[in-house]
Amino acid sequence: MLKKGLPFLLSLVLMMSIIPMVAQADASVGDVIVTLGEDLSEEQKQKLVDEMEAPENAMTVTVSNEEEHKYLGNYISKALIGTRALSSSSITIGEKDAGLSVDTKNINWVTDEMYANALITAGVKDADVYVTAPMEVSGTAALTGLIKAYELSTDEVIPEEQKQVANEELVTTAKLSDSIGADKATELMTKIKDEIATNPPETEDDLRTVIKQIANDSGIELTQDELDGLVALFNRMKNLDIDWDQMKSQLQNARENLDEFLNKDETQSFIQKIIDFFIAIIDGIKGVFQS
Repeated sequence: MLKKGLPFLLSLVLMMSIIPMVAQADASVGDVIVTLGEDLSEEQKQKLVDEMEAPENAMTVTVSNEEEHKYLGNYISKALIGTRALSSSSITIGEKDAGLSVDTKNINWVTDEMYANALITAGVKDADVYVTAPMEVSGTAALTGLIKAYELSTDEVIPEEQKQVANEELVTTAKLSDSIGADKATELMTKIKDEIATNPPETEDDLRTVIKQIANDSGIELTQDELDGLVALFNRMKNLDIDWDQMKSQLQNARENLDEFLNKDETQSFIQKIIDFFIAIIDGIKGVFQS
């Protein structure tokens, strides 16, 4: 029971505790932009803004359900996208080369790491991201708002094809997580990106070989459909005008942010206290049944 609960517990502690770390050369450090789903009630909007702890002068934009269908319609069913835009987010600009930090609430399908990976593909860098909704949602539509917010806050125009590929990546990873687990799905996508950035495959067959090898090395068994889908996705990705050096740097910075947090003495001490607390509870329960 303890072993099963610890991964969730540690993830929760991490999401609650990671501090903002963000940036972009064309924007000011600390700039915040908020995106709100167009179909939220005024009361819901205010609650989410308060939850985000957004400053009063934060730029606010709305995201429509039409925009969500535009970027997700080719990858998931209309039913899953829904008819209302509810997902909301905030993005804060931070220091250059700080990497991405992502935190979520009420998102039940897309993980923090999936958002980070897809945002890096879209060209988003050095940003502290928060995604939320008034009730549990899949989270796929939030990427649309995050990219829109990043463009507005930095005056950068992200090519439409790059946005589409980022959304496709998010959905592909989330679907893979249903069969192989979220951690393995994210690990697989990250490793493939790393390899493409370091040793770009020359042909589609080379790309297929790379993906199969990484999956095998990671102990992941892909179906033929999953493999074909990944080959198609990364083939489109490698043909985009992506700064692969920047992508690799952002992936590395994101990992370092996570490692730095986990290796801090106070983090280790806090986690150990939580572990000790739950062990004490379990021992107490055992004592009741044994007495």
